[in-house]
Amino acid sequence: MFANPQRTLEDWNELRLVLAVARSGALGGAAKALGIDHSTVYRRLQAIEAKLAVPLFERVAGGIYLPTATGERLAAAGERMEDEALALARDLVGRDRRLEGRLRVTSSETLAYRLLTRHMAAFRAAYPGVTVELAIDNRVLSLSRREADVALRPMRPKEGDLWGRKLADVAWTVYGAAEYFAARPSPASPGELASHVLIGWEEGASGIKAADWLAAIVPSSAIVYRTSSLVNQLVAARAGMGLAVLPCYLGDPEPQLRRALPRPLPELSRELWIVTHADLKATARVRAFFEVVGDGIVADRSLIEGMAG
Repeated sequence: MFANPQRTLEDWNELRLVLAVARSGALGGAAKALGIDHSTVYRRLQAIEAKLAVPLFERVAGGIYLPTATGERLAAAGERMEDEALALARDLVGRDRRLEGRLRVTSSETLAYRLLTRHMAAFRAAYPGVTVELAIDNRVLSLSRREADVALRPMRPKEGDLWGRKLADVAWTVYGAAEYFAARPSPASPGELASHVLIGWEEGASGIKAADWLAAIVPSSAIVYRTSSLVNQLVAARAGMGLAVLPCYLGDPEPQLRRALPRPLPELSRELWIVTHADLKATARVRAFFEVVGDGIVADRSLIEGMAG
């Protein structure tokens, strides 16, 4: 039994902390999500458990926190309260007709490096009252939880509460520096890549179509340099370290690189979408961003779809 269940269920900050620990499974992840330090999360969780006189988490090896049955109930209550609060916030923002305020955008590193910043500059020039915050993150940030207002994603959105449009198909192929090809012939097909020196992703990388494709056609010994950053893979290929699998919008504009395989690889094609939460689609600054930045990226379609090369 709870010492004072009515007060506990009404205390949003306590439920929010329990929810954050349950979601991350660790105090460090909860601290990052809440914007506080690790020791504060620990103290507050200890105080909540002392007040309730019941454990909310089981501490296991590796600093993992597994919710008990009571912890799961409190986390579920916190999630319901969070959903209501976020829905209310989205509803209020969705009614905002002002072309000013904060707009949080999320994008991959490569899009920001090659395409996005130029269109962001055009958006800022047109709407100086809007402050844009760009989160460079290859993870899929939650638009429902307001981790971002607008996302540029290399995939068709699956969530039913999102709204957006497809901007282009993203083409990929293999690139190398001129000095690399001065010492060896280009591969005639993907099957010949195994006899070349490759730049790739970190061992164990999964869920990345190009990484999975490369791992399937070349032995691990052929990959002499690994990095999780596509921009760093580009830089390494430009320095002549080996061949790299890159999106065409990243590789084609580089004067020091040329395609090792002349045509884009259809099996690596992805869709590029601009999306927001359905509750925010009428927000003035969101619609303006869709028009300026979305239309600007559509104008780059030939580069993105590999036709410019």
